[in-house]
Amino acid sequence: MNGNTFRMPARRRRLTAVAAATALTAAPVVLAGAGTAHATGDQGRASAVVLRTGLDVSLLNKTVNVPLAVSLNEVQAPQSAQKTALSVRLDGVNNGDPFSVLSAEVATAKATTTAHGAEGSTRLAHARLHVPGLPLLSLIEVEDVTAKATCEAGKAPVATSNVLGAVTVLGKRVTLTSGGTTDVKVPGVGEVRLDLSKSGTTSRTAAATALELRVSVNPLKLNVAEVNGTVTLAKATCETPKPAAPTPKPASAQPAPDVEPQGAATQADLAETGGNSLTPYIAGGSVALLAAGAGAFALARRRS
Repeated sequence: MNGNTFRMPARRRRLTAVAAATALTAAPVVLAGAGTAHATGDQGRASAVVLRTGLDVSLLNKTVNVPLAVSLNEVQAPQSAQKTALSVRLDGVNNGDPFSVLSAEVATAKATTTAHGAEGSTRLAHARLHVPGLPLLSLIEVEDVTAKATCEAGKAPVATSNVLGAVTVLGKRVTLTSGGTTDVKVPGVGEVRLDLSKSGTTSRTAAATALELRVSVNPLKLNVAEVNGTVTLAKATCETPKPAAPTPKPASAQPAPDVEPQGAATQADLAETGGNSLTPYIAGGSVALLAAGAGAFALARRRS
């Protein structure tokens, strides 16, 4: 009876210890499944334009101002885009007649982006650019100009531009200095300053321009049509896609600490002194038996 009565708490303690050990072992498994989020970087950007003007046209001794802000084949991408057009016309600056700003045999611009890179490119060939006030004289004539900007993930961005063949400015054939500035002055007509093959890169971007012109034209100083501003021929830009954020590493499962049933240490201590967990009960029983024996001995003596 006494054995059955006192074994139950020890068994319950063992079950509690086993349950606790199971919970500690299972906990890291739940943490390993949490936080496995995947973040993706955005695609890069690219742009390209064949022609862009930012000119201020003053007519009739500056009594009429007409901004000449036009662009040809301008494309931008976070997605692929491409345009091809060969001429730009402007109304309202040539006595009501359409005015041809640009004519070309080839005029293309393309911008493309993917998860691995972005690229912009443009080409202009056999082109003539006119401004109001000079209907018969081209502001500039080019045979072939190109610009390209490439931004590939994991690589340094690259920007290149080329001016191939002859370049004529205000009727004068000019020799351009690579990466430098060329000034063209024509008495009685005006002045054009050209920057050739401008390009630049950063850690994630690239930009290339084949030709950039700063224009100041006032034919014979008559103020019939005065033109000032900038003209860009063949420009391309790009931006490298942002890298995807690294996937968080799953929490490593820690080994469950050794868990011993409650009372194990006490049993070990008692074992060192030659006792065990039943020692108190045995001692109590011995005292009871001694008391009963003493009582029986006293009762026997009275009877005798």
